[in-house]
Amino acid sequence: MRRTNVRRLWAAVAATSLAATAGAVLAMPEVSAAAGGATGYATQNGGTTGGAGGQTVRATTGTAIHTALCNRASSSTPITIEVEGTINHGNTSKVSGDSCNTADDKIELKQISNVTIIGVGGGAVFDQLGIHIRESSNIIIQNVTVKNVKKSGSPTSNGGDAIGMESDVRNVWVDHATLEASGGEDEGYDGLFDMKDNTQYVTLSYSILRNSGRGGLIGSSESDTSNGFVTFHHNLYQNIDSRTPLLRGGTVHTYDNHFVGLVKSGINSRVGAHVKVENNYFEDSKDVLGTFYTDELGYWQVSGNIYDNVTWTSEGEENHPAGPDPQSNTSVSIPYSYDLDDAGCVPDVVSQTAGAGKGLRVSDGNCTAQSPTPTPTDPTPTDPTPTEPSGTNLSLAAGADGSGKASGTSYGNVLDGDMSTYWSPSGSTGSISIKWGTATAVSQINIREAAGAAGAIGSWQVLNHDTGAVLASGSGAGVIAVPPTSLKKITFTITASSGTPRIAEFETYGG
Repeated sequence: MRRTNVRRLWAAVAATSLAATAGAVLAMPEVSAAAGGATGYATQNGGTTGGAGGQTVRATTGTAIHTALCNRASSSTPITIEVEGTINHGNTSKVSGDSCNTADDKIELKQISNVTIIGVGGGAVFDQLGIHIRESSNIIIQNVTVKNVKKSGSPTSNGGDAIGMESDVRNVWVDHATLEASGGEDEGYDGLFDMKDNTQYVTLSYSILRNSGRGGLIGSSESDTSNGFVTFHHNLYQNIDSRTPLLRGGTVHTYDNHFVGLVKSGINSRVGAHVKVENNYFEDSKDVLGTFYTDELGYWQVSGNIYDNVTWTSEGEENHPAGPDPQSNTSVSIPYSYDLDDAGCVPDVVSQTAGAGKGLRVSDGNCTAQSPTPTPTDPTPTDPTPTEPSGTNLSLAAGADGSGKASGTSYGNVLDGDMSTYWSPSGSTGSISIKWGTATAVSQINIREAAGAAGAIGSWQVLNHDTGAVLASGSGAGVIAVPPTSLKKITFTITASSGTPRIAEFETYGG
């Protein structure tokens, strides 16, 4: 079999990555959240729409991602979080709030719903920091790279999983992601894409999984068979020892994927799992389909696959390969529609579409890559020159809070009528809110920057904190008109800045 030693290839990839980092900055085109819509099993059980219809915020740190979750009116208020830059342990900390349950050592999507996380701009890289989805539903993760997440050594995160789901998770779509490690379990890594403890209705599409001992699993043990209804399509599995994926029970559909350099085994159907395997391209690999390392058999339906330089071991007590001439031993009914590329073109179309930074390009079902139709998610920007407010500044009789505050600043400084005092967020972005004990009508706000800070505020959104609705969006400080709204709390969220924002006064007016 033509295949490179897995550790030798890991070393080569690491050297290439370091050289690229030292010599160039790779640009990534802007993309629209959830462009094209979910596919596969993620379309079932009511569908997967993520944060569609909610506010859109920008985050450049892990703390800002957690802050965006915690600033929602409730744990189910829709939100799209656009991520740019490198997210790591140094810029990720726990944030508290009624609408979130976060942690210091991972991106924690726990006990929440209706969230999209999408990489934009120059790219979103989660470096040694995993994404953990637990007791949550309707989650979209798009256009991100997650790399080198460890379960041992330092630093550790998410049990060593790049993306891990567990405990009553429903409807997750991970799309155009790059998930990679730099070795196997001996080097401190675990799975790239794991589903456990009653996780259902998941799709992984147009993604790259590479340089790992373990691709991923469905079910953490032979008794964890409550998971399933998972689709894998148009993904590249490259230089992986095994588990592409490992299936312990459940129903799975895998089509139009490119598997290359699988060292020990590939799709491992066990404990009564049923998997439909069609139009995939298996190359330079070993035992790409079967039941391995157990006598608890699983089942498969095969059609249209290409086996290019694939070797097969002999049948044994705990070794049950499907080859050398794979035949179906079950039938799997698929409840959704989908377009199949011919297996012969899969390596080419996957190379053009899979992974982060590909502009969310997809196949047209005829072996041709195409750009998706963008789905607008942002509200229309507010008129930047509304009339100067008049009347009473309602903030003077209100309270204030926010997402966090820099040392030496205070939330109350934005409503004390003193331009020499101010609030700054704990990072480059953050939120400040004005709140009343009873519903108060607001139609204009005035954001006044402290001396020496003019122009630091970049993009922003104004939210009705009671409902999570976006009332206005734009950039820069000054007077902002909002639709006349009766509310108890109004929030000004800074989603980008060119320096350290300093808000001296957050004035509110009724009309």
